[in-house]
Amino acid sequence: MEYFPPALETLIEQFARLPGVGKKSAQRLAFFVLGLPDDDAQAFSDAILDAKKSISLCPVCCSFTEGEGLCPICASSKRDDATVCVVADPKDVAALERSREYIGRYHVLHGVISPMNHVGPDDLHIKELVERVATGNIAEVIMATNPTTEGEATAMYLSRLLKPFNVKVTRLAYGVPVGGQLEFADDATLTRALEGRREM
Repeated sequence: MEYFPPALETLIEQFARLPGVGKKSAQRLAFFVLGLPDDDAQAFSDAILDAKKSISLCPVCCSFTEGEGLCPICASSKRDDATVCVVADPKDVAALERSREYIGRYHVLHGVISPMNHVGPDDLHIKELVERVATGNIAEVIMATNPTTEGEATAMYLSRLLKPFNVKVTRLAYGVPVGGQLEFADDATLTRALEGRREM
């Protein structure tokens, strides 16, 4: 049974399609939007439509950029061209940039290989990565996909694909998080922490 007018139900359904948003959160968001002044509601909808129209993929790294030009990282002359960090999503670029430690370039796959979800290598931006490695002066490719089954499988697939190019392929170290306690870490995390140990 529907409690709200059809237009409101549709708005709730659209918010519920967002990742991590359940039915109750979708209702709260819909009610919030309905409570906005007309100008703010228009600005909100304009921001969505403008982003859809103006945001495209960077022709080099496949991250988001405005228009047809390079993204800010690919356009920067201060970045190290010899290192490329491969990530699954553009949000992973933002996470790595927050560390302020990495100064190389990126390559965004826009997903990971996942047969269960019908995502294969042809559905990702793998061809562009291979072309970059084949034609550029790339010395190292860092696999920074998540340590999930799909992320690991994608990293392994890419490392085999890039092997003929004599490029160094590395994987991000994973282990016990800062502030974490060993007693709460699972076996796989502890194994990774031991494998990724380094000299002090």
